[in-house]
Amino acid sequence: MKKNSPYLYVTITTLLLVTITIMSAMNMPFNWVFYLTVMGQIMVVVMVYKVLVDDYSTDKTFEDYYEDNPIKSPKD
Repeated sequence: MKKNSPYLYVTITTLLLVTITIMSAMNMPFNWVFYLTVMGQIMVVVMVYKVLVDDYSTDKTFEDYYEDNPIKSPKD
């Protein structure tokens, strides 16, 4: 995994938002849930930015479809 991989941000944001959901279902104090929700919203923005600016490239095209379920082209 690269040093600046966006997967870390996706994982942290997901865990934070799941934690907020559990905390709100358990009737935790409002201020904890509120501040974590604000932090979660900031983390979502950071996560989206990191994913979009990630230097990811592939040689796959739409014609490759899904690797686990290949389809035959009309030419075959």
